[in-house]
Amino acid sequence: MNPGLNELHLRRGRLLERIAAQRAALRSDAQPVYAALYKTDRLLARVHSAVDYVKKHPSIAVLATAGLFFIRGKGIWGLAKRGFLAWRIWQTFSKKLVALRGHT
Repeated sequence: MNPGLNELHLRRGRLLERIAAQRAALRSDAQPVYAALYKTDRLLARVHSAVDYVKKHPSIAVLATAGLFFIRGKGIWGLAKRGFLAWRIWQTFSKKLVALRGHT
């Protein structure tokens, strides 16, 4: 067999071993990130599920809000104003984010 071809096969084998070692190191280094992202994905799935439920049953949200108003009175009114402000800020932010994603 050609000595140059043998050397090429040896180099290829060493590179494949190095690649496998790097992949294993990357996998172990990224494990905490995977765990955090998994927990975040589960939390977001629960939030989306709750939002979908409230969208399908808006009367429950209305009753809960009315109950809080009757129980807490003026304190809830201030909380509702802050909540509305936060919602408006979120709406503006999400529209701008969608616009930015559309331009990339």
